[in-house]
Amino acid sequence: MKNNMDNIKKVPVLRFPEFLGDWEVKKLGKLASFIKDGTHGTHQDAIDSEYYLLSAKNINRGKIFYDNSDRKISKLEFDLIYKNYSLKDGDILLTVVGSIGRVAIYSLEFSKVAFQRSVAFFRFDNENSSFIAQLFTATDFQKSLLTKQVVSAQAGVYLGDLAKIQIKIPLHQEQQKIADFLTQIDSKIEQLSKKKQLLERYKKGVMQNIFSQELRFKDDNGNAYPDWEIKRLGDVTKIYDGTHMTPDYKKEGIPFYSVEHLTSNNFFNTKFISKEVFEKENKRVKLEKGDILMTKIGDIGTSKYINWDVNASFYVSLALIKKTEINNTLFINQYIKSSLFQKELHKRIIHVAFPKKINLGEISHCLINFPCLEEQTKIANFLTELDQKISLVEKQLNGTKKYKKGLLQKMFV
Repeated sequence: MKNNMDNIKKVPVLRFPEFLGDWEVKKLGKLASFIKDGTHGTHQDAIDSEYYLLSAKNINRGKIFYDNSDRKISKLEFDLIYKNYSLKDGDILLTVVGSIGRVAIYSLEFSKVAFQRSVAFFRFDNENSSFIAQLFTATDFQKSLLTKQVVSAQAGVYLGDLAKIQIKIPLHQEQQKIADFLTQIDSKIEQLSKKKQLLERYKKGVMQNIFSQELRFKDDNGNAYPDWEIKRLGDVTKIYDGTHMTPDYKKEGIPFYSVEHLTSNNFFNTKFISKEVFEKENKRVKLEKGDILMTKIGDIGTSKYINWDVNASFYVSLALIKKTEINNTLFINQYIKSSLFQKELHKRIIHVAFPKKINLGEISHCLINFPCLEEQTKIANFLTELDQKISLVEKQLNGTKKYKKGLLQKMFV
C-alpha cells in the first residue's frame, strides 16, 4: 500500500499501489438496485412458530443475532411480509431506527427471518456487497447518517433521505481487493472474540466447580486440605465506603474513583480532587495496594483487586474491602465474582431504592466459604492466571479493532 494525498476528495489516503484514478461519486438511490425497509404493519405473535420477526436490536457487530426468546410470527404473517419482495444472499442490512448505523450482510441461513421497519435493506447488483458493507461502517458514512437523522419518539432515518446520501466508490477490482483485505481483519476479530468468550466460559465453569467444592486442590504432597469454613465477610476484614460529600472536582490533582471506573475497568481516565480533600479523607480510610473495591450503588457487586501502587480517593458508591493477613485478598476478590457471593449480595440489596443499593452492614453479613490460606492461594493463583489470559486476548482484540478503525478512516474517501 502507499499513501496518496493527491485529490483527497476523490482518492483515499491509503490505497493499494496497483490502483489509480479517482473514485466515483454516486447517490445511494442511484447506485442501489433495491432499497426498502422492514414491515410497518402489526403482526400476531406465534409462540410455537419457526419464523421470526426481528428488529434493529438483533443486528450487532456485523452479524444478525437471535434466539428462541425473540419474537415469532406465523408462516402466514411471514409470507404476507414478503408478498411483494424477497431478500437475497448478499443484501445489506442497515439499522435506521433507534441504534442507527449497524450493518450486517444477509445470507440464506436467515431465510425464516423477517424484519421490522427499524432495519433497511440494500441490494447492489453491480457493486461488491462486502465492500459497500465495509463502507457503511466507515466514519464518513456514519456521519452522513447522523445528518439525516430525524428525532421523534425514536431517532430514525427515512428511506428517501438514505437514498440521497452520496458515497464514493472505486472500480469493481479495487472494491474486491479492499473487501478481501478488511474481511481478513474481521475474521481475526471474530477469532479473538470467540477465544475470549471460550476463556470466560471456561473460567465461569471452573469457578462454579471450585466454589461449590466439586473441584478441590491438594497440597504439594497430594493430601487433601482441611474442610472449608463459612464466615461473614465482616468477620474477616474491615469494610468502608467512600466519601459521602459531593466532590469539588479539579482539572488536576488526586484521582477520584466511582462506579464507572469499575464497570469499565478503566482507572486511567478519572476526575480529580484537591490534595487537601484527599488528605482529609485519607485519615478516615486509605486505599492501598492489595485492597478490593466493589460497587454498591446502581451497579452492585462488580469488584476490582487493586494491584497497583494506588494514590486515590473514592465515592460513597464504592465499598472498600481491606486486605488482611489471615486471608488471601485475591481469593476474596475471585469469590466476590462467583454466583454464590452475587446471590448473597442480591438478597440484601434495597431494591425499592433508586438507584438500587446495598448498605455496608449488609455487605459485611455476606457469607463466604473459606478454605485454609494455602488452598486459598492456590485457587487465587489459578483463577488469576486465567484472568491474565483473558486480559491478553482482550488486549489483542481491542488492538485489532483499533487497527481496523484506523484503516476504515484512511481506505475510504
